Amino acid sequence: MTKHISLKKQFLLTPILFFIFFSAFKVFGQAKYELNSGWVCKKKGDLKADGPQISKTDFSLQSWMQATVPGTVLTTLLNNKKVPDPFWGMNNNLIKDIYYTGSDYYTYWFVKDFEQALPAADGQVYLNLRGVNYSCEVYLNGKKLNDKTHYGMFLRQAYNITPLLNKGGKNRLAVLVYPPDPAGEPNGGQGGDGRIAKNVGLQYTAGWDWIQPIRDRNTGIWDKVTIETTGAVQVSNPHVITLVPGLRQVNGKQQPASIKVSAQLTNPTSKAVSGVLQYLIGNDKVVKNVLLKPHTTVEVKLSDFTLKDPKLWWPNGYGTPYLYKTNIQFLIGDKVSDQQSINVGVRELQTSWNGQTKSLEVAINGQKIFIKGGNWIISDAMLRFTNQRYDSEVRFHRDMNLNLIRIWGGALVERPEFYDACDKYGMLVFQDFWMSGDANGRWDDPMKKEDQWTRRKYPDDHQLYLASAADQIKLVRNHPSLAIWCGGNEITPPEDILLALRDTLLPKLDGTRWFAEYSNSDKMSLNTIGGNGDGPYTIQPDSSFWRTHTYPFNSEVGSVGLSDYESLKRFIPKENLIAPQFSAANNTTKTDSVWDYHKYIGYDASVDAYGKPTDTKDFADKAQLVNYNQYRALIEGFSAHMWDWYTGVMIWKTQNPWTAMRGQMYDYYLDPNACLYGLKQGGEPLHVMYNPLDGMVTIVNNSFETKRDMMLIVTTLDMNGKEKNVVKVFEEILPSTVKGYAAIKNKINIAAKADGIFLSLRLLNLHQDILSDNLYWLPNAKGIYSGLQKMPPSKLNLSAHLVSAGKVQVVLSNPADAPVAFFNRLSLVKAESNERLLPVFYSDNYVSVLPGEQKTIMIDYDAATFTKLPLLAVSGWNLEAKTIKIN
Repeated sequence: MTKHISLKKQFLLTPILFFIFFSAFKVFGQAKYELNSGWVCKKKGDLKADGPQISKTDFSLQSWMQATVPGTVLTTLLNNKKVPDPFWGMNNNLIKDIYYTGSDYYTYWFVKDFEQALPAADGQVYLNLRGVNYSCEVYLNGKKLNDKTHYGMFLRQAYNITPLLNKGGKNRLAVLVYPPDPAGEPNGGQGGDGRIAKNVGLQYTAGWDWIQPIRDRNTGIWDKVTIETTGAVQVSNPHVITLVPGLRQVNGKQQPASIKVSAQLTNPTSKAVSGVLQYLIGNDKVVKNVLLKPHTTVEVKLSDFTLKDPKLWWPNGYGTPYLYKTNIQFLIGDKVSDQQSINVGVRELQTSWNGQTKSLEVAINGQKIFIKGGNWIISDAMLRFTNQRYDSEVRFHRDMNLNLIRIWGGALVERPEFYDACDKYGMLVFQDFWMSGDANGRWDDPMKKEDQWTRRKYPDDHQLYLASAADQIKLVRNHPSLAIWCGGNEITPPEDILLALRDTLLPKLDGTRWFAEYSNSDKMSLNTIGGNGDGPYTIQPDSSFWRTHTYPFNSEVGSVGLSDYESLKRFIPKENLIAPQFSAANNTTKTDSVWDYHKYIGYDASVDAYGKPTDTKDFADKAQLVNYNQYRALIEGFSAHMWDWYTGVMIWKTQNPWTAMRGQMYDYYLDPNACLYGLKQGGEPLHVMYNPLDGMVTIVNNSFETKRDMMLIVTTLDMNGKEKNVVKVFEEILPSTVKGYAAIKNKINIAAKADGIFLSLRLLNLHQDILSDNLYWLPNAKGIYSGLQKMPPSKLNLSAHLVSAGKVQVVLSNPADAPVAFFNRLSLVKAESNERLLPVFYSDNYVSVLPGEQKTIMIDYDAATFTKLPLLAVSGWNLEAKTIKIN
């Protein structure tokens, strides 16, 4: 029987007392810790001993190499300086590829000694391996744990090791890890020759058009290894569903929401166990008495709970992504046998077909959400995942004013730590399963080893695929950020897998989310235009994003993404820092071999419009102007047709897990470029913008409320800073609406004809606070930025002071008699080396300041990591680079 207890009514508890109450129960030997250091490894071929011998504590490990776990063989070899950094220059070519060496070359033993005492009474000890690539044998203290070889990169392993622990407390774990088989030939195709997809694993490791092959195909114990101690009963695979009926507003008192909770309970002992399954949410505790038979595993559902006046979880840009922290516990008497901690986001996802756009429309808590997304591959191509890096990358996506991240199907179901960051920052997630049109046979491809008919059946083991999918669904299903499951990238899985996913696994294990059969499915986005349903991926005229009516829920569209000179120096040798040479005469570009190796996409004539680059630094600096305009234009063009042409767009791509030179808003080292800030500008929830086609000043309102009494101010400025008023009028705009307000094309064309012009668009509230501030630099009648090339020097003044630990305020002031202080890049740098601090978060960057005005920028960095006070470096289009002290 499930009981509901109001702790607020019973005890009138403060938040601190809630913690004390919920912690008052004794924890019955319950703990969980990672085995993440002290590992050693050795190539299997260098050993004659077998698993039972190696896993005994008296077997000598004296000559073994220090290993990185979680990690891969390649990570371990790199950390031991056995191979060069594959992200630098063309070093990757110096590392032996598994296709040519054979799998034995990367088949390794990984061994870890650890201390774990025998549990008292009915206590249990579990070994958990969250990810091994690709197959493995597991031994502990001379005994094999898996009856048969474990296969599958995405299938977790859990072993009750209680009876195998040594009485003295010293134990040894030994894992023999085999690589994916086949590894596939890295022949330059998407996924190489395609055969990597015969496994249930990563496809990009054989190479793609944005990455070179990963030589060991990520072989290793790539994810966390943990030891978990519990009482007699273990709690696993909890499931929390929240239902939020009706149309909700962000603010004000809320109608109730429903909470459904269940968990899997395991009693491995030889006697029945009686206890209580419970959880706390807000001021309420929900409990259920449970009797577990010996040697059983059962799923227990608690009664549905009605949460009054809930605090809701909203996507970025729409409201606060509120999270309730709770523990699902099993108590035996007054002792906690086991517990699982969960952040609960109370929200409900709905989808409906938009007949105007002919695509699906996403709603959260009854409110339709215009999807502004980015495509994500993986955090690090060598699987070096950290909570800090996940947090930083997702935070960058939040700062871009995006509200969704799509996890591409050639990678993995992302780790819970990634989802934790998405929950925190309000980022919805579109999660692909492990398919791609390239490797899995959608197209005829001469680079592939096997024909389309054969590739269409990949992977070889469909049951392993389904078991892995079920396991990964359980791993991440409680995250409120998870919004959409997808069968694969540009192709469905084979029919038996598809039907099992769609009709059995997802309804049974989740049942609350939209399932897209593949990433550009007509059921998601009706393709009435032809083609593959995605792209383009290269540089476009800015106006094309406004003009071209593309796919109504576009899963992939993007452009360039070169970072600046400081970034290029991090992975390109000095002798290869040669700017691409574009020839207008024959429309070709000459590119250095290292740039080609790192997948450079040409900027063609776009950089030359700012003046022929004088060197590589000048080229990279001018590329940032192109970057800013490309991504501002992209998101503005899609937003301008919100609910008319489009219900959403996902940019290909927003990040790189390798030192590639395309499709990124920040580089591999977490250094943002101008793409990020152009996207941030153009994607504001309330945004004023200029239509380059008809010259209409347009406002987009992505909120759920009417915006009234806004002053729309449109001005132009010439290259000397002389300002001219064009429009000044009060306006309003309805919720979730796009509206044109003033046609100014003729005036702008006349003003820009000779040397170009600055066009300033602003929205102010009644307090004259700026709600949206958008500055365009427009070329002359020939499409050349001739005026920028002869601008007077900037007179910008800067001051910076430390507000608190890790927070810096920068004030940029431009005198009234000055030109525009144009396109200024701010960077925190180390005082001793002038090297940039990374990662650092800027409230804005590549900023321009109009004459007689000032702007305040807030900068956030990790003061615990960088203990010395940094300096502020700044450079601009018409400002000489300089460095100033932070007061």
